[in-house]
Amino acid sequence: MTTTHRFTGHIAGVGTSGGTRLVLGCWDRTPQGPFADVMVAHPDGRRELLAPNDWVAGFVSDTYTFDTVTRVPVNVRRTGFCRASRWTVTAGPLTWQFSVGPRSPLGYVLQSVPRPLGTSLPFAHLTDPVARRVMPGVRTLGTAGNDRTEWYSAYDLHAIAFSRAAWDGHDLGSLTDMVPPPDFGFSSTPRRPSLTALTSTVRIPDAAPIVSPVPVTPPGA
Repeated sequence: MTTTHRFTGHIAGVGTSGGTRLVLGCWDRTPQGPFADVMVAHPDGRRELLAPNDWVAGFVSDTYTFDTVTRVPVNVRRTGFCRASRWTVTAGPLTWQFSVGPRSPLGYVLQSVPRPLGTSLPFAHLTDPVARRVMPGVRTLGTAGNDRTEWYSAYDLHAIAFSRAAWDGHDLGSLTDMVPPPDFGFSSTPRRPSLTALTSTVRIPDAAPIVSPVPVTPPGA
């Protein structure tokens, strides 16, 4: 038997000229209500999760791979809509602002797929080979941590036109491609800085507990 969890929202991914790569998950509909988390690939290769509570810390780190999990408030403020939107993210030592640019050609294709079809597992099986060819490193279906199966259903894709971030007040540099891939799990965000609207579905074996495999650093520690 398995349990299925579904998360609908946005993923933003950018690289910085200083070598830090950032991935924001901003989820509007989840089994635990709305929340946001940030995955950080530091220049030295260390992978860190910034999570707002113990449930998110445990669930996300059971699904993806991190060296450090830090529990801090994660706040996201959005102004405007679609290509005119501006996002401000604060998460412990991280401050990050980015602006959304035009919809990509692939975004128009994704919008044409009916949601019930797009979120199904059979459709993920069909689209996964296409995603690998069109966007190297990106997959729509794969095996996640702890024997979990995860599939993505993207329904829009926009470029990120501007991004600036700081860690503990130190500027991380200008916007760059997501190079090298951050290697948090079976799939990566597109190489080009982008904002993806999607539903992520995670299927968990019922015998598998939701427990973080790495120590969680509490706020202020």
